[in-house]
Amino acid sequence: LYDTSLFVYHQNSDTAYLLLYVDDIILTASSQKFLDHIVSLLRSEFSMTDLGLLHHFLGIAVVRDSSSLFLSQRQYILDLLNRAGMLDCQSSRTPVDTSFKLSATGEPFSDPTLYRSLTGALQYLTITRPEISFAVQQACLYMHDPRVPHYNHVKRILRYLKGTLNHGLHLNNSSPNSLTAYSDADWAGCPDTRRSTSGFCVFLGNNLISWSSKRQVTVSRSSAEAEYRAVAHAVADTIWIRQLLSELHRPIEQATIVYCDNISAVYMTSNPVQHRRTKHIEIDYHFVRERVAQKLLLIKFISSKDQLADIFTKPLPQPQFVGCRRNLNLLCTSGHS
Repeated sequence: LYDTSLFVYHQNSDTAYLLLYVDDIILTASSQKFLDHIVSLLRSEFSMTDLGLLHHFLGIAVVRDSSSLFLSQRQYILDLLNRAGMLDCQSSRTPVDTSFKLSATGEPFSDPTLYRSLTGALQYLTITRPEISFAVQQACLYMHDPRVPHYNHVKRILRYLKGTLNHGLHLNNSSPNSLTAYSDADWAGCPDTRRSTSGFCVFLGNNLISWSSKRQVTVSRSSAEAEYRAVAHAVADTIWIRQLLSELHRPIEQATIVYCDNISAVYMTSNPVQHRRTKHIEIDYHFVRERVAQKLLLIKFISSKDQLADIFTKPLPQPQFVGCRRNLNLLCTSGHS
């Protein structure tokens, strides 16, 4: 199984999926009759309560209408603001200050436990609020030795959340047949180590289903190398998703398209000649190249202004940030961003 919490039943025209976390279960099936049958069988073996249509799971509120689902952690944010003593704080339009880069310097923060507690809680919030992934990733880098500027950064994230309490992830009801990813890297963005940040987001049809913002483990010697490593991270995720969808009996037949805004990195994925400049990233090079050769993957160039993954790798000015957020289907409960 590609997800150890997921159980799949498939026979003839009957299909059922059961997602289990401790004693919380999400169960769905191909028909109401089959769903009722499975619930009856489970009740005969276990003491359980059927709560009806999904409305809440692990702190995530689910609001549905005839054509979509809306995932929100509004109450979780309010609890987090209360824990930080910031229920009445002024809101911020973006989660990151574009004029300042975090570094390991600064006056030590007086309460490292509070910093780690708030930052860890923010990590869970990225389940429905991917637009704060980069900001939270930056905060996590300094959990071992937080400084005052790092705590101010966390407070900036919380002020942003205060102003966007009613935002969440919108999922449309559709039968998608395509998998699309956007990949980006901020070359040598760390002022302390000069490591780059990789970011990607993956869409199943027009629904955002996966995303990541992560510091690369080694220093890249060029922007093309940093971007290529980011592409490899995105490709690994899309391969896992394709395998999971096959297990769910909903395979994707089309090749996955990965958009990258670095022409050199795109060229490297289709060039069969191993250049000297790619030898030190040979594993990533062959990993991506093999998938391209198998026609499971297609790497395409996209202009920087259309690169949705920018929001996962760098601080963005407010107009660009809001545009990316909207394109990720992160909307307000009223449907406006």
